[in-house]
Amino acid sequence: MSRIDELVASVAPQGIEFRALGDMAVLVRGNGMPKTDLTDAGVGAIHYGQIYTRYGAWTTSTLSYVAPETAAKLVKANPRDIIITNTSENVEDVCKAVAWLGDLPIVTGGHATVIRHDQDPKYLAYWFQSESFRKQKRALATGTKVIDVSARQLAKVRIPVPPLEVQREIVRILDQFTQLEAELEAELEAELEARRQQYVFYRDELLAFPEAGGVRRVSMGDAGSFFGGLSGKSKADFTDGNARFVSYINVFNNIAVDLARDDFVRVDPGERQRTLTRGDIIFTGSSETPDEVGMSSVVTQGLAEPTYLNSFSIGFRLDNPDLLDPEFAKHLFRSTGMRQQIIKTASGVTRFNVSKARLGKVEFPVPSKDEQARIAGVLDDFEALVNSLSEGLPAELAARRQQYEYYRDKLLTFEEAAA
Repeated sequence: MSRIDELVASVAPQGIEFRALGDMAVLVRGNGMPKTDLTDAGVGAIHYGQIYTRYGAWTTSTLSYVAPETAAKLVKANPRDIIITNTSENVEDVCKAVAWLGDLPIVTGGHATVIRHDQDPKYLAYWFQSESFRKQKRALATGTKVIDVSARQLAKVRIPVPPLEVQREIVRILDQFTQLEAELEAELEAELEARRQQYVFYRDELLAFPEAGGVRRVSMGDAGSFFGGLSGKSKADFTDGNARFVSYINVFNNIAVDLARDDFVRVDPGERQRTLTRGDIIFTGSSETPDEVGMSSVVTQGLAEPTYLNSFSIGFRLDNPDLLDPEFAKHLFRSTGMRQQIIKTASGVTRFNVSKARLGKVEFPVPSKDEQARIAGVLDDFEALVNSLSEGLPAELAARRQQYEYYRDKLLTFEEAAA
């Protein structure tokens, strides 16, 4: 018998009382407070949209504020109150709740309801994450494109209300689980970041060719030619496409073009557009920050069908395809030395751009083919290690979260007392 079972047997031997939320709490629906009302100082405020992505089960501080005169018109949440969302784009996310555990009253706005109660606030917040609550909210939800569970419907939800002693013991256990999960996530993220830094270090070491080292350098303008991507395309051309294309995101996120992506665009018969080929190097043409402009990706495989470049990127093709091994080039153009050259070519103030003419002045080293193959092999091994961690991290976290959710639901499931 667990500690919770022992407690329940001791303090509630007849079972746990279940009560309708409306009978044990006061529900006050919020109003107003668009994002434009939010400020960096003033009265603490929780916007309903932040509850989905920025808050856990409870918080002692707010991410945003509103002016005092704005706060005077809004619904207040007092310390220990629960703020729960009423609308979402899907039924899984609707009714996410956060317990307010700060010292002062705060405010919330539309699409949220404040629940005022006399229970343990963390217990209620954790219960609103449980499968028992999820089943009930699915039955109460309305809408198709926008899912809504109104305050009136929320009032019908039946909640197990164990004695406070039991609630606090459940909270203690779930707080420990939450802390352990956060620590694991931090450890795994730190390990992944260490491996990424290790890869970057060895990549830059292997790709730093001193000018006196005998490795020749050539400018991109002398070694090949640049070409543009698809232009004049409307949204409809991408929703009803008949040809593959390489998107901006594909280039930005991958040192080697991901050919498994299903990105399609309509290309009409006779339309004159250059298709991509193995060895092509692609650069993103613009970015909001200079550090991310001109990110590169290389076509390292043969293409089974015509594939086009998007209009927000710049393609580069070597006159002599044997000059650079594509597997070498994918690492080379992401190295710190090459990135520094590319960033220097960028122009702009609020948005930064590179041009074919400026990229043409960028110089790259050309070691022997054998040396290129050796370096590519070493860096591919490092990259594979980093990628295996990147893939394993979400899987490990998902397993731990599943374990946490299992025990949470077990802790929050009770036998109801006989009427």
